[in-house]
Amino acid sequence: MWVCSALRGARTLAQLQRGLLPASSSHGPAASSYSSSAEPSRVWALVYGHHGDPAKVVELKNLELAAVGGSDVRVKMLAAPINPSDINMIQGNYGLLPKLPAVGGNEGIGQVVAVGSSVTGLKPGDWVIPANAGLGTWQTEAVFSEEALIGIPSDIPLQSAATLGVNPCTAYRMLVDFEQLQPGDSVIQNASNSGVGQAVIQIAAALGLRTINVVRDRPDIQNLTDRLKNLGAEHVITEEELRKPEMKNLFKDMPQPRLALNCVGGKSSTELLRQLAPGGTMVTYGGMAKQPVVASVSLLIFKDLKLRGFWLSQWKKDHSPGATP
Repeated sequence: MWVCSALRGARTLAQLQRGLLPASSSHGPAASSYSSSAEPSRVWALVYGHHGDPAKVVELKNLELAAVGGSDVRVKMLAAPINPSDINMIQGNYGLLPKLPAVGGNEGIGQVVAVGSSVTGLKPGDWVIPANAGLGTWQTEAVFSEEALIGIPSDIPLQSAATLGVNPCTAYRMLVDFEQLQPGDSVIQNASNSGVGQAVIQIAAALGLRTINVVRDRPDIQNLTDRLKNLGAEHVITEEELRKPEMKNLFKDMPQPRLALNCVGGKSSTELLRQLAPGGTMVTYGGMAKQPVVASVSLLIFKDLKLRGFWLSQWKKDHSPGATP
């Protein structure tokens, strides 16, 4: 789901909910169309003043645009997705909660419209993404500090640019940080058609890794299977197939996975654990089923499996220039 194109035409939350559409593939107007002397004094934003059900607490508001200070950057948002973490943050169920009232949205792509006198790394026309979560991307324009933004090339497809900062980074770090995998090794994951899941498929293929991709069954399962295989998936199976004894036949021509990536929890995560090779690791980065991860004692003792967690915001904090080793 996409926010910013709908914000420009919507004037009520009901209109916005009806108007959420995929962002246009065009790159939008050139930066020269905007000048600091013609800065709009007000912008549209999706704001929540307290935590709760997003449908009840998020409001479409007309806010005053802050003045551009010396180290500030004025940005026109081109596209911003709606991620599960955005919803969790509004509900108050996330590990990082901005001060209220807050503008929703952790990800997005914007174009620099104006910069302050002390800004050296960005210029009007540049494309930028948030450096960290909690920036508030669900608004038509905003003024951010230069350090809150990362410049990226403007020749990236718009939707890819808007989702560059979280899912691909999460996928890459999980693939390289927990097991020393070599070309030919295999990885198993659930929620394989999610943003992270699709990034895992593509990055793993580039690294020479083989993937077993678990998805929920659905009427158009063959279409989904074809789409994921076109991205580089080797095997696509349903949750139901994962539980069948025949799963062991899959490993006659490929090694058992040493790495499992869990975004679901509950029974799905238990089944992933069962497929791991001895000494393997399951990394949990989400809990879409809202059920706990359950690991049998026998798997922990006799297969020496490891359970880990991953949160990109924590990784960034731990690896920031001023972080303590």
